[in-house]
Amino acid sequence: MNRITSHPVLDVQEKKEVNFKFDGKKYTGFENEMVSSALFANGIKEFSIHQKGNAPQGIFCANGQCSQCTVIINGAPLKSCVTPLHEGMDIRTLKHLPELPETGQEKFEQKTETLKTDVLIIGGGPSGLTSALELAKLDLNIIIIEDKDKLGGKLLLQTHKFFGSQQDSYAGMRGYEIGNLLESQIKENENITVLYESSVVGIYKDKKAGVYKNNGKFSLIDFNGLIISAGAREKSLVLPGNDLPGVYGAGAFQTLVNRDLIKASDKVFIVGSGNVGLIAAYHALQAGIGVAGIVDILGQVSGYKVHADKIQRMGVPVYLNTTVLAAGGKNKVEKVTVAEVDEKWDPILETARTYEVDTLLIAAGLSPVDEFYNSAEKFGFNVIKAGDADEIAEASSAMFGGRIAGLQMAQKLGKKIEIAQEYYDKSEVLKSKPGEVYPPMEVEIKEHFTPVFQCIQDIPCNPCTTVCPKNCIALDKKLGTIMDVPMYVNDDCIGCGLCVAICPGLAISLVKQVEESYAEVMLPHEYILDFAPGDKLSVTDIDGNILEKAEVLSTKFNKKYKTNLVTLKMSIENAAKAIGIRVQDESVTKPVKNTWLDFLPENGIVCRCERISVKEIVDFIKDYRVRDVNQLKQIRVGMGSCGSKTCSILMPRIFAQAGVDWKDVTPGTIRPLTVEVPMSALVDKKE
Repeated sequence: MNRITSHPVLDVQEKKEVNFKFDGKKYTGFENEMVSSALFANGIKEFSIHQKGNAPQGIFCANGQCSQCTVIINGAPLKSCVTPLHEGMDIRTLKHLPELPETGQEKFEQKTETLKTDVLIIGGGPSGLTSALELAKLDLNIIIIEDKDKLGGKLLLQTHKFFGSQQDSYAGMRGYEIGNLLESQIKENENITVLYESSVVGIYKDKKAGVYKNNGKFSLIDFNGLIISAGAREKSLVLPGNDLPGVYGAGAFQTLVNRDLIKASDKVFIVGSGNVGLIAAYHALQAGIGVAGIVDILGQVSGYKVHADKIQRMGVPVYLNTTVLAAGGKNKVEKVTVAEVDEKWDPILETARTYEVDTLLIAAGLSPVDEFYNSAEKFGFNVIKAGDADEIAEASSAMFGGRIAGLQMAQKLGKKIEIAQEYYDKSEVLKSKPGEVYPPMEVEIKEHFTPVFQCIQDIPCNPCTTVCPKNCIALDKKLGTIMDVPMYVNDDCIGCGLCVAICPGLAISLVKQVEESYAEVMLPHEYILDFAPGDKLSVTDIDGNILEKAEVLSTKFNKKYKTNLVTLKMSIENAAKAIGIRVQDESVTKPVKNTWLDFLPENGIVCRCERISVKEIVDFIKDYRVRDVNQLKQIRVGMGSCGSKTCSILMPRIFAQAGVDWKDVTPGTIRPLTVEVPMSALVDKKE
């Protein structure tokens, strides 16, 4: 079984086992885990066979947004990533198109339940929850629609400590802990109703929302105000092999590894050096999964420097000005080829190299799920969008932005309240992009512990300034906000290690001199301890360079922040530079000897549901002078079961490749019912 049985941060709990069959063979899984996770745990990653070319398909988003994971469950085609596992399920590979069920002579009647609320919130992620809490304080009634069985959204997938403001966005806490905290606060409010395992499928002109309630019944909700906090969906990349089982989004990987504790891979390669891609590498290493490398076509890391630094010192290389050319393998990912790019972003083939991996993670950005906002705005409703549905940013920003969205909605509904300018100012700071990078500070090593800060880039973060019992840490005042870097301001450090333990970037160490040529160094370590006092470990600097082999003196686990504090004996020369312990062997990151280049770039799949390639679409646009995305439906583009959620994002690039300016193109029509709803949910059988 591909289960994670021990984890440095997450508690591994016992769960009830159930039996099921896949293609007639018996397997076991955990009751109520998603079917896709149970299949992955049993080593099954091929879920369906497409009718076009008999191509195998696996998961992509693991969030119900696409249809890559559809299988036949008890005779019906269902998305395995949002279908809970139960005892005795008969699960089968979906081969080509599913068969229609036999029709009977039953009579049906419509019985549609209608609920009413002041504010309907679509999405129980960070922004949706904080907006609901603000509205509840003002005695408004709220209904939250959440398509999972638990609130928190992407917070539940995050095992790392959060950046931002400790006061305003729980900085220093881990994402899943914040999600649990917000859910408990929601449950304390009687005027907040949560519909779990439910999806909004449409917004209608008569100010009603159609809801697939409890994944079993279609209902209507009457509302006065609407907040869209539905988050974002993964962006796909167009390249040969992009639809092979084993190519999927970083969010899907975090779902499998952190939510469901599935060891989803043996070795991954990651595309994208934003915070999502960097954190995915961190999560992989925590789960015992090798990371061959990260590539980004840009010339600098897109995410926070402290994220990239900690990944590189763990042993994961980040290759900039580099792109992935293709994924390959027989019915699954077995290898990827990457190459450097020139100033026009064209690949330099002589730099190409191939890595043997079983997974290619796509962390190439997110696209807001804001279709309902556009519909509601067109209808003239009181509507606000929040979180990633409004602007892609960190969850800390989404939480604070949700508070503002809740207050703004209250104003729209007639509440006489003022929103302080301070709120808007804080919101802008929390969603700030990484800023200036400074040279490392000079450190004098003394006979008592002194903190060393390897946090040298302006980012919104302040937890280290809040935990020191001696008030030794403050932010410098260059910007006058939490974007400023930390500094040592009061030489009274007692070596408690709280600043080391709370730092989200694992970018603080403590050093003290113990002999003329040796020092003690306290480092953070968020991996399973596979060493003991007396062992020698490879200790690295901020850039991941190994400084020396250092002797472990002691280890201590901080229960509150779930971080190991490892004290080592090091040379005076290297002590102030030390910040990480290497966890991955260099051999994991080596390319194979023979580079694989046997593929055609134009074979990349754009429409995943219907398997329509770049060449097919570009040729059709050129041949028929297409200027309306809807015309592409003639070759089945956007006609698949995901409702064009994935391919529609790629259309500007594809039209540009065909020589057509996107400004001259009519966008595609949004299809009604954003989630599949069976007919049985719309009608009741007459007795």
